Amino acid sequence: MTLPRIYEVLHREQETADTATLTLKPCEKALPQFHPGQFAMIYAFPRGEVPISIAGTCRAGGHLEHTVRAVGPVTRALHELRPGQQVGVRGPYGRPWDLAPAHGRELLLIAGGLGLAPLRPLLQAALAHPSRHTGITVLIGARTPADLVYRHQYRPWSTQARVAVTVDRPDDHWNGEVGIVTTLLDRVPFRPGCTTVYLCGPEVMMRATARDLTHRGVPTTHTFLSLERTMRCGTGHCGQCQLGPLLLCRDGPTTAWDRAEPLLSVREL
Repeated sequence: MTLPRIYEVLHREQETADTATLTLKPCEKALPQFHPGQFAMIYAFPRGEVPISIAGTCRAGGHLEHTVRAVGPVTRALHELRPGQQVGVRGPYGRPWDLAPAHGRELLLIAGGLGLAPLRPLLQAALAHPSRHTGITVLIGARTPADLVYRHQYRPWSTQARVAVTVDRPDDHWNGEVGIVTTLLDRVPFRPGCTTVYLCGPEVMMRATARDLTHRGVPTTHTFLSLERTMRCGTGHCGQCQLGPLLLCRDGPTTAWDRAEPLLSVREL
């Protein structure tokens, strides 16, 4: 189990009323390189630490990007950080997104709510190398327009990819699609047998979307999810993140639907 290294908040971007993206720079030797889909254990002094996905392509100098939603004491403390303040960071942990199955195929990213954060570095990498895929599509869903993250990046992304956005509950200024994110599957053309899907969001949304994709003809080995459970150590020792035979901090959080489907189909006691 590694000790945290000290990082300083270099920049803070307010995404929504309760969500912010922090850019961190190392104050000492940087941690090893993170890959899309992995996460860090971030320590907010003196509150404690929580797992937070890497939310952006690693920059020069070992800078990290993490998007944090204030939902508990530790994440509230992280959300309130300002440039110049420090945190402890451990990692990288977890298995990154498996990109090999997407080579030479259509790439479909489906995000629900803050699930866009773990997919964002994957999208950035795909846009940097568009020749590796026959097309890139991004479907984004949120509860309300006010809950959409990275909104200022949708237009730049749309110059290289098809981007579609929907919300469950529109406000008076919303002119876009209304409905859950799976409704966008009927509005955006893609070839199921030639598409690799990366999916992240609330678990109920991922289950429904993955099953819908299977019915449409996307192979279960070409649909990948990022699963979430309580993580305490990040190294597979404490067992808090166990899902069946998997310890998600070690064997996940990313996994293919053919492996996840039987585990997520078991009813909780």
